[in-house]
Amino acid sequence: MGEIQRPGALYQQVAAEIRSGIATGEYEPGSLLPSEAQLIERYKVSRPTVRKAIAALRAEGLIEVIHGKGSYVRALPAPAVTIERTITRSGKSFRTGHHAWEQAETPAIYRTATTATTGPLLGLDEGEALFGVDRLLTDPDTGTRALHTVLIPFATADQAEQLAEAPDTEPEQIYAILTAAGHKLTWHETVSARMPLPDERSTLDIPDATPILHTARVTHGTNDRPLILEELRASADRAQLGYRITADSPLSAARSN
Repeated sequence: MGEIQRPGALYQQVAAEIRSGIATGEYEPGSLLPSEAQLIERYKVSRPTVRKAIAALRAEGLIEVIHGKGSYVRALPAPAVTIERTITRSGKSFRTGHHAWEQAETPAIYRTATTATTGPLLGLDEGEALFGVDRLLTDPDTGTRALHTVLIPFATADQAEQLAEAPDTEPEQIYAILTAAGHKLTWHETVSARMPLPDERSTLDIPDATPILHTARVTHGTNDRPLILEELRASADRAQLGYRITADSPLSAARSN
């Protein structure tokens, strides 16, 4: 390959060429990239330009630099665990896909309020009072960590005395309590990916330049009323999400997993 001619900062052009080589398989996972001297010769650029390109790719998580050995294409193994997101029911009991996960520490219970993000999900204005419960979960087989948050509006807790007295009730039991209170439950969940906040990175032990999966599950009751919001966060290189897909009527499908 000769001198690159594409627009943009020179190091970005070099990084784009190497990135393309990784995507097409020219540079396979775990393989050693060409040396600085070879990259300088190949792309007809200076050493500082090559170093800036390598630094950019390292920040993206595409390569890792081992001192004294060189730059290697980062291997991206399959996620260690699949978190089943389908909710199952047997009689009056419910079960979620992470019921077997262990709690790494005592749940944190606190009072909070809806935000510009959580308010619309719960059908509430910003600033409405909530109970919040944070749990740090670990998968006993792989050690994968996940952060699970439950947000319970005071209006929901008023309908179920158990929730007002013990907001840290397990989600599976919350579903049973709400059902006993007369609600026919449905669920709606969205999944997004984003870069972690600093506290999320440290708590979940996430490698540099690795995104997290963020799910937001709203439990709906009678008349499609939002009752609680659950959020689950896990490192995208350690976990993937699984769902059972079923055929349903158009109206109910919009509010089911």
